[in-house]
Amino acid sequence: MRKIILSLCLLALSGCAGAQESRHFIFHYAFTVNSTGGKKLRIWIPAAQSDAFQDVKIISAKGDLPFKKTRESKYENEIYFAEGNAQQPDLHFDIQYDIVRHERRALNPSPHLVKTALTPREREQDLQPDALVPITGTPADLAAKVAQDKAGPLDKARAIYDYVFTTMRYEKTGTGWGRGDVLYACDAKKGNCTDFHSLFIAMARSQGIPARFEIGFPLPEDKHSGEIAGYHCWSDFYVDGKGWIPVDISEAWKHPDKRDYFFGSHDTNRVQFSMGRDLRLKPPQDSKPLNYFVYPYVEADGKEYANVSLAFSFADVPDEKARK
Repeated sequence: MRKIILSLCLLALSGCAGAQESRHFIFHYAFTVNSTGGKKLRIWIPAAQSDAFQDVKIISAKGDLPFKKTRESKYENEIYFAEGNAQQPDLHFDIQYDIVRHERRALNPSPHLVKTALTPREREQDLQPDALVPITGTPADLAAKVAQDKAGPLDKARAIYDYVFTTMRYEKTGTGWGRGDVLYACDAKKGNCTDFHSLFIAMARSQGIPARFEIGFPLPEDKHSGEIAGYHCWSDFYVDGKGWIPVDISEAWKHPDKRDYFFGSHDTNRVQFSMGRDLRLKPPQDSKPLNYFVYPYVEADGKEYANVSLAFSFADVPDEKARK
């Protein structure tokens, strides 16, 4: 387990003077498995969990099949798992969370720096390639070029961040985007948050900087409630003596005035559901490892089943201080 052994600047969570921001909201994660035709189903649902930057309470967890909590072994992501023969055309599932998300600052000003001690296994894991995230070839050549004059991992990571920011375009057109395919990103120089951060991770790892992929959902900054159309993802990189440092390059691209902020910070307008790529769930799915895990994954008679309708929404909790 990735145990937190040291947390600096506890003012960030204490609610006293100088505290950083928090956002308190209800998150509604619902979906329907459509027209199953009586097949044997297995369903895996990512579960939000508490960490140093979000406090998660489950209000309710309901489904037309009973489910239980499990946890995959690679990144210890929590999972709701359900199985059974469908006795009705559609199966509905609904999980509601009460969440407080805290602003995360790992660099100045007012850092809330969480240091972790990486085990040898964790360090190795966060330096390895993923199926779509090679750490040799083109991304390694790019990283070597942009980081060649940088002395340490923090400066190298900033150079890689700036390269991705200036080279990539946030554009969801054509085919190939959204998979976190680094070679696609290098060639097309466009994509969504998955493509931005996969390229950053590949380049960082090629320079010996551990980096990891995190995924969840965005919360609109200018709204207090509403539907959420899709996921958002971001990244962390690790520096010895400092710990994990967050980046969000696609948000920086959308808000260029926050370019410096999103190197070393994550705002409160998000909720995380899982970490990592190439995930083997628990119990193991029959299909290949998941590229990433933010939507429910369903198998029918041992094969991936994609006829699933999603319904995600949120509502801020008004006039109430975030939980301590």
